[in-house]
Formats: sequence, structure tokens, C-alpha cells
Amino acid sequence: MKEVRKLAGQTLIYGLGTIIPRFLNYAVMTPFYTRIFYKELGQYGIITELYAWMAILLVILTYGMETGYFRFAQKSEDAAKVYSTTLISLMISSVLFLIIVNIFIEPVSSIMNYKDHQDYIRMFAGIVAIDAFNAIPFVKLRKENRPLVFSTIKIMNVVITIILVVFFLKIAPGIWEKSTGWFHQVYDPDYKVGYVFLANLISSLFTLLMLLPFILGVKLRFDPALWYRMLAYSFPLLLAGLSGTINDVLDKVILRRMIGEADGLAVVGKYGAGYKIGVLMALFIQMFRFAAEPFFFERAKHADAKQTYSEVMKYFILAMLVIYLVVNLYISGFQYIIASSYREAIIVVPVISMAYLFYGIYINHSIWYKLNDMTIFAVYITFAGALVTIIVNVLFIPFYGYMASAWAHIASYATMILLSFIFAEKRYKVNYNMKQYIPYFLMATGMVIFGHYFKYPGLASELMINTVFLLLFVGYAQYRDKLITVFFSKTEK
Repeated sequence: MKEVRKLAGQTLIYGLGTIIPRFLNYAVMTPFYTRIFYKELGQYGIITELYAWMAILLVILTYGMETGYFRFAQKSEDAAKVYSTTLISLMISSVLFLIIVNIFIEPVSSIMNYKDHQDYIRMFAGIVAIDAFNAIPFVKLRKENRPLVFSTIKIMNVVITIILVVFFLKIAPGIWEKSTGWFHQVYDPDYKVGYVFLANLISSLFTLLMLLPFILGVKLRFDPALWYRMLAYSFPLLLAGLSGTINDVLDKVILRRMIGEADGLAVVGKYGAGYKIGVLMALFIQMFRFAAEPFFFERAKHADAKQTYSEVMKYFILAMLVIYLVVNLYISGFQYIIASSYREAIIVVPVISMAYLFYGIYINHSIWYKLNDMTIFAVYITFAGALVTIIVNVLFIPFYGYMASAWAHIASYATMILLSFIFAEKRYKVNYNMKQYIPYFLMATGMVIFGHYFKYPGLASELMINTVFLLLFVGYAQYRDKLITVFFSKTEK
């Protein structure tokens, strides 16, 4: 219990750097974008699609070195050398990526279907290169248990982006209309979505400046032998991460191409907006992951590590089911995150949010191959998940549209969980007793299905009935597994 509460506390602290920026994105940027592009769904589709590409490229350009740094810094007596080697590696690869994209800008922009907007791709490449390099100073802050610094810089990144986007898209057009001087010449009110990428590029540069003390404050040393060992450890994680990211974002890329250029970006825009609400679950998963990874590695030294992992899994699932219920039982409120022209897509929210809960279960369970340097299994598992994602999307998008993409996430993550348990059985078995969670899942999904199909007399009755459902679930979890006690009682000394 004590270890679970310790992890919960660290998760809340890291949540400052994850929850607050994401919350600002949901509370400010998503409503802002969907209302600015209220009638131009394709413009929001561009944002959705290019940020999907960005997620894929960030995995490639960090090539598993974040987890690799954790692992080797833990094992090495010279953690500074591990950090320096990792930093130099990411710096070289990021610069090379930026150079290659700019040299081959025409074929790259054509492949991505943006040959008329090469400027988008240039800015996009700059954002990816900088963010990939920034990943290592951030992971060093996590390794050194400096969550407040980590969180402050993350929050500043989002605040700068918000300020710039609001200026470019809301304030600047008014200034431009009244201006006849230099501003009238440099600002283009029709550029719109391009200013979103410009704002992101500037905020990434500011983030790099804020991280400079943790970059310049280290003696730069590159150990080729160490780098080779790190790469051997991390490369399977790259393949796994790439497959996992494909599971997460490929649907936004496939949708446009399968539906057609005429309506594809508009459909991607709608789906992306509805997905934003469902992905609130991912916000908490990421927050947990930042705290859990170093916690799991540190805990591995203890004799009761497996028992701790089992307890963490239990209370993670229960907490995430509560969040799942909050998101879906109060969807009448959450729907206002997006503009009304996008709200038909909120039908994907229960499916996407449950898919991310499955993903969180996999994240918990996957510690077995990281602890035992068996990262090749991450490749097998996530590749299978990616294959399921592709097959479901390709086969069913023509019949069910973006709902097929939503269900593909469920199918993919369920496959990954199943394979992870099968592979771990003889290699690092932990008794998670997953059958004990069946009643919880049945209760939560039953409540959400009822809330979706039942015709409430009014908003007040909807809120009252759904709140009773939520309290019943929490009460049952407290009665059966002491959910509230674990998270809110004092830590034993």
C-alpha cells in the first residue's frame, strides 16, 4: 500500500507537467481551433493529420533512447557519461533529419500530400527535430526526480503556444485590417493553419532555451562503445514505439486517403475533434507513465517487487475506470470542448477512452521485458497491434467510417495485452489476477451504455442519475478493494 501511495504522489506531481499543458490544450486550444475553423473542417483536419505524422517521427528520432538512458544511467557508475552520449546522439540525428527534409522538400511534401504547402513541412520538420532533441534533457529531469522543473518548462511551452496562436489567429487579423504599415505587409490573414505551426515552432525554440542549463551544464563526452550498447537495447524499443504510435495515430492518416481528397480532411477534422475528448484518458495514462517508469525500475531491486506491481495494476485500473466514467457520464458537458459542427463525432468517445484504458494496462504489464532486457518482445507485441490497426482500418473504414478507426484501437490494444501476458508467462510472471476486474468493467460499461441510450427527461435528471452511478461505482470499489483508503490515507512511516 505504501508503495502505491508513493507512486500516486509522484504521478500527481508529474501531472503538473502533463495534466496542466494537456488541460490547457483541451480547455483553450481545442475549443479555439474548432471555433476558428467552424466552417473549415479541413483546416482542422490538416492540424490533426500533421500532428499524427509528428508523433510517428518523434518516435523515430528519439529511437528508444529515453528508456535506454533510464536503464543505463541506473546501471552505470558514470551517469553523466550516459547522459552526454545520449545527448550528442540525439543532437546529431535531429540535425541530420532537419537537413535531409529541407534538401528533399519536394518529394517529402508530395508524399505527405502537401506539395502546395512546403512551408508547412519545413516548419513541421523544425518542430520535430527540436522536440526530439529536447526529449533527453526532459528525461534527465525525470531521472533526477525534479518534477517541478520538468512541469514548469512543459507548462511554459504550452502557454507560449497558446499566446502566439491566439495572437496570430484572433488578434492579428484585426490589427491587419486597420494597419497600412509594415504589419500589413508581413501578416497574411489567409495563412491561418500555417500560423499554428509557426507558433509551435517558436514555442519549441523557447523550450530549448529553457533547457539550455541542463544541456550546457554537462561535460560533453561521447563513448562509442556505450552508445552501441544503448542502441542495441533501445532499437527494439524504437520498433515497438513506432508500432505503438502507428496504433495511436495511423487512423488519422489512413482516413484521408481512404475517403478521398474531397472530403477526407473534413472527416479527419471531425474525427480528430471527437477523439480529443476520448483521449482525455491518455492524459492520465501519460502522467502515470512518467512517474511509473523510474518507480518500476527502482522497485525491481526489492524482494516484493512483483507484489507491488500487482497492487499498482489493481489501483491503476480502478482509478482509470473512475476517470472513464467521469468522461462518459458527463459527456453533455465535455462535448462543449469542441464546436457544434464537430459534435457528431462524440460517438467515438466511449470507444476511444476504453481503448486508452487498455493501453494503460499494457503499459503497466510491459515492465516485464524492460526489467529483463528482453525489449525484442516489445517489437513482437506492438507490431502485432499495429497490424491489427491497419487491417481493421482498411477493411472497415469503407463501411463504418471513423467508427472503424475507433474500434481498431480497442482491437489493437486488446491484442497487445493478450500477447504480453502470453510472453511473460514463462519469463517474468506476476500474479495480476485479471479476472477480479471483470465486475468492474461490466459495471462501468453498463453504466455508460445506459447513459448513451436512455432518454433522460432533462439535463438535471441526467446529471443526478449519472452522479448516482459514479458514486455507486466508487462505493463498490471502496467496499471491495479500499480504493479511497489507498489514495487518501496517510502514508505509513
